[in-house]
Amino acid sequence: MQIEITTLDKGSAGSAELPDEFFAATPRADVMARVVHWQLARRRGGTHKVKGMAEVSGTTKKPYKQKGTGNARQGSLRAPQFRTGGVVHGPVVRSHEYNLNKKVRRLGLISALSQKAAEGKLVVLDAASGATKTAELAKKVKALGWKSALIVDGAVDAGFLRAARNIPGLDVLPTIGANVYDILNHDVLAITTAGVEGLKQRLNGVAPAAAGEAA
Repeated sequence: MQIEITTLDKGSAGSAELPDEFFAATPRADVMARVVHWQLARRRGGTHKVKGMAEVSGTTKKPYKQKGTGNARQGSLRAPQFRTGGVVHGPVVRSHEYNLNKKVRRLGLISALSQKAAEGKLVVLDAASGATKTAELAKKVKALGWKSALIVDGAVDAGFLRAARNIPGLDVLPTIGANVYDILNHDVLAITTAGVEGLKQRLNGVAPAAAGEAA
């Protein structure tokens, strides 16, 4: 598919050819939902914790004798029925992470890219650099009409990243960090020409220059 290349100054910089297998596929909402659930599960801290009967402070002595008092039998004041007792079957520190097939993750990313292209919310930029001041970049983003946008670049310019950091609704990610959740969580997806090439290599299984994998 052919798409026009724009600049941050709202100018034209020619056109680009995007592969249909990555940007014109049939979006799979079920697959994207699976990938988003997997991403959010990996981001969970899992630090929720309550104290059980063996962990709360208190004596281990039997409160009173077993029989003859007229009360129900009790073995410990740390039992859950008492105000200072432990919690039964409460949450403990654990990881919520689970495995998801790499083919499913790849299909989810393709579906997210294709959905943005189908909605007309995919923009190809010539480059994401030059604007090193937040105010300057904010004016350009406002002129483009972007209220919520994700910019994906091959190698993110440090100055451009600093300028974009304080603009509400604008996020910048390298190609290796492009993911389904962030793409769907923004209204506009802007990919630089270098970012397009990086996504092609990533989706074709070519190892990127930077080590790691997007969450």
